Amino acid sequence: MELRQLRYFVTVVDEGGFTRAAERLHLTQPGLSAQIRQLERELGQRLLDRGARAVTPTEVGTAVLAHARAALAAADRIAETVQEFTGLLRGHVRLGVISGAATEEFDVAGILADFHDDHPGVGISLTEDTAENMLAAVERDELDIALIGLSGAPTGPGLGVQVVLETPVVAAVALDTPVDPAESAGTIPLSALADRRLICLPRGTGLRGVFERSCAAAGFTPQVAFEAAAPPLLLRLAARGLGTALVPALTDAEAAAFGVRVLGVVDPVVRGRLALVWRADRPGSPAAKVLLGQLRIALGPGQQ
Repeated sequence: MELRQLRYFVTVVDEGGFTRAAERLHLTQPGLSAQIRQLERELGQRLLDRGARAVTPTEVGTAVLAHARAALAAADRIAETVQEFTGLLRGHVRLGVISGAATEEFDVAGILADFHDDHPGVGISLTEDTAENMLAAVERDELDIALIGLSGAPTGPGLGVQVVLETPVVAAVALDTPVDPAESAGTIPLSALADRRLICLPRGTGLRGVFERSCAAAGFTPQVAFEAAAPPLLLRLAARGLGTALVPALTDAEAAAFGVRVLGVVDPVVRGRLALVWRADRPGSPAAKVLLGQLRIALGPGQQ
């Protein structure tokens, strides 16, 4: 029995069949099938039920699967430990970033370029998705690190969280929008947004989650008329009079450039938080640890 055979077995189970597993492993399907049959002969038990639609583990296969995963993880840790001691950092790091976070203020591209210059043997995957999806991916070990907006919901106990930016959420309206009686000195109470057509980031984003939780606490459900993934598009929609956009705080110059009037949301103030998240309850790969350290230093010192 060889480690590669265990890896083949685990991949077939994960992919639910030999065809997709062979593509993922860059093997021919007959070759992969032969390796699995050889493993079954060595163990004296059938590990897989080969159905017409899907391949599933037998009762014995299910029992073996947990040990196979553990053996592969242990082998990977051995290799990573040797690499750490020899100074040859290799491997692959999976980083998730919410749309719009990679700005001049958060020069993620520059951080990744410096990391690659120092460790050219490390591959990097970069993913953009909603905060909710990426948080779940970190919890499932499908991402090593994510830069996300926090929704205000509790994060899992095994996660490390470092807040790198906290900013008020503001309401942006077209310059020719009539002044609401509730507006006062450039602010508007959260409750005054209950009857407005709103323009928001999609569900699953941190800012949308924070806003909806604040509205629920105030006793109303927001009327979202338009959704878009990028704050600049929300502002353009608001500038054309399509509703009130809820976005992170803007400077006066930014508001003028987009042609909107900005109102601070008060009673209560709603705040968005951008944060790095990672699994803190288990050792990550050496490459992921190094990149996480560089991101934490470069993006900010705050920690939750």
